Amino acid sequence: MKPSKPAAQMSVAELAAYIDHSVLKPDFTPDEVRREVEAAVAFGCRTACINPASIEIAAPLCEGTDTGICVVVDFPFGCSSTESKVAQTRVALEAGIQELDIVANYGWIRGGELKRVEDDLRAVIDLCHEQDVLVKVIFETDALTTDQIRAAAEAAIAAGADFIKTSTGFFTGTNQHEATGAFDEMVALMMECADGRCQVKGSGSIRDREHFLRLIDAGIDRMGIGFRSTPVVLGIATDGAPVAAATSGY
Repeated sequence: MKPSKPAAQMSVAELAAYIDHSVLKPDFTPDEVRREVEAAVAFGCRTACINPASIEIAAPLCEGTDTGICVVVDFPFGCSSTESKVAQTRVALEAGIQELDIVANYGWIRGGELKRVEDDLRAVIDLCHEQDVLVKVIFETDALTTDQIRAAAEAAIAAGADFIKTSTGFFTGTNQHEATGAFDEMVALMMECADGRCQVKGSGSIRDREHFLRLIDAGIDRMGIGFRSTPVVLGIATDGAPVAAATSGY
């Protein structure tokens, strides 16, 4: 949705409301998870985006704050069985999360098995909506063609997705695929696919303030920002000096 004023004129609090602060590195220690969830709360981010194993750390830190918990399911590959995804979702819901990001099976998308994709997603989305939990469906857009992305969007929207999302930010790329994440043209395509029927989240390669502000002005609804990049895109100084340029993957 187009913002009511230019992003450059927004306060830090207004900008932070666009951010899911990514705390997803698989090698993070519990202390590092705690540090980054505390940072998400301090920045005023919309959510701290965490792996399921981090719920017990994040829940008490976010309780009573404006920062919710977003848990990823079947991340980053999307290849578990539907039954497994549902089981993971039930565990997350029992912890009282606010949002859930799930990876669509992009092998099925590439293979044209869109009904399977829709049914797989619906099993999780219906469960979440029973508890008023928002669901963002991640397409690994760097692995898909434009036509496949359009087809995936229709499947996700038919399944009831609240958001469609560009990528995991963890796709490493091959000779066939360049990992560019939420570049401007991809976000524009996703917004075209959504066509007002759901919201759009960009993730992957949003590391500088100019890109972040530009996507807000373009009408994006949410962004997944790597833990090193959040203070950069918000223009926050640390210890009296500007934060150094970020190099994190997500």
